[in-house]
Amino acid sequence: MTLSTRAAATVILASALAGCGAPATDPKKLPPVNPQAASLREGFSSMERLVEAARKEGTLTVIGLPRDWANYGEILDTFSDKYGIKVEQLEPNASSHQEIMSATQPKPGAHVPDVFDLGVDVAVANESLFAPYRVQNWQDIPDQLKNHSGKWYGAYGGYMSIGYDSRKVRPPATYADLLKPGYVVALPGDPLRTAAAFNGVMAASLSGESASAERGVKFFSRLRQAGNFALSGKTPTAVIDWEYLNAGRMAMDGGKAWKVALPGPSAIGSYYVQAINRGAPHPAAARLWQEFLYSDEGQNLFLKGHARPARLEALQMRGTVDREAAAKLPPAPAKPVFLTIPETDTAKSYLESHWTRSVG
Repeated sequence: MTLSTRAAATVILASALAGCGAPATDPKKLPPVNPQAASLREGFSSMERLVEAARKEGTLTVIGLPRDWANYGEILDTFSDKYGIKVEQLEPNASSHQEIMSATQPKPGAHVPDVFDLGVDVAVANESLFAPYRVQNWQDIPDQLKNHSGKWYGAYGGYMSIGYDSRKVRPPATYADLLKPGYVVALPGDPLRTAAAFNGVMAASLSGESASAERGVKFFSRLRQAGNFALSGKTPTAVIDWEYLNAGRMAMDGGKAWKVALPGPSAIGSYYVQAINRGAPHPAAARLWQEFLYSDEGQNLFLKGHARPARLEALQMRGTVDREAAAKLPPAPAKPVFLTIPETDTAKSYLESHWTRSVG
C-alpha cells in the first residue's frame, strides 16, 4: 500500500469511527428554545434544555400553596433545591378565585403568578387565561381529570372526611352522628368562598350517591340548633375536611388523639388542577414546575402529604410508587361521588341564597 493510499484509508476509517460515536443530533442544529410551546419536545427538545432555560429565568412565582397543604412545603423546597430556582410565594392562603384575580386584576406593582393550583370549576371557567402545555406523563393522567387541549389537568386530590378528637367523641360512622352530644363540628372556612368548606357541606348531604345543597344546608342548620356547630370561641372536636388535611392534623398529633374517618359507602371526591398563566413572567420555569409535579418524584411527594396523586395507578403499575406513603391512605370509598360542573354551579347558587340566613 502506498503512502497516499494508506493516508486515504486512515481518513476514511477515522470518518467512519467519528460517525459511529457522533451524537444523533448536532446541538448546533437544534431549533431555538420556545418557552411558550405546548410540549417539552416542541419547545425545548429535552429536559436538559428546559432546565437550562428555567435557570436563566431564575424564578418561579406561585400562589395559593400553603406549606401544610398536601405537602407543598416539601414540594416547593425540593423543586427549588433540585433546579436552583428561587420560588416566590404570593398569598399562600388565596382561594382559587383569588388566584385568578391576582393575574387578571393585579395590585399596582404586584407580581403575577406563573402557575395556578385551582378547583376544577374555577379552571373550567377561566380556560382562556391558561397556556396549553402537555407534560411528558400526560398519558398517565385520567381523561376525566384533564382538559384535552392541555390547558389544565389534575395533580392530586382526595375525599371528604371527618377528623375527630378520639379522646372526646366516638368514631363517627355517618355524618348524622355529628348531631350527637359531644361533637363540636367545624368546616375549613366559609362554604360560600372556600372549595373545601363547600364540599364539606355537600359531603354531609349525601344520600346514597346523590348530593343536595338543600340537604346540606338543612343538616348544618340542625347542627347549629343542636349547639354542635363550631362558632367563635368553641374548640372543634371534629372537622369536615379533605382527607389529606385531616391526615396532616393526625400526623402533627402523632396519632395520639386525632383520627380520620371516611363515612361510607359514598364520599365526595375532588382533584385540584394545575395550569400555566398565559402571561407567565417565567414561562420556562412554569413548564419545568409542571414537569416536576407530574414526575414520579413530584407525585410521590403529594402522596407523602396524604393526597392521592393523579398518576397513582400508573405509579402502582410501574412499581415506582412510595409504598410506605400509599399504605397510609385510608381505603377509597366504594362509591366515590364527583360533582359535575353544572351540579357544582347549581349547588353554589343555592348556598348563596340560603346559607347565611339558615346557618349563619
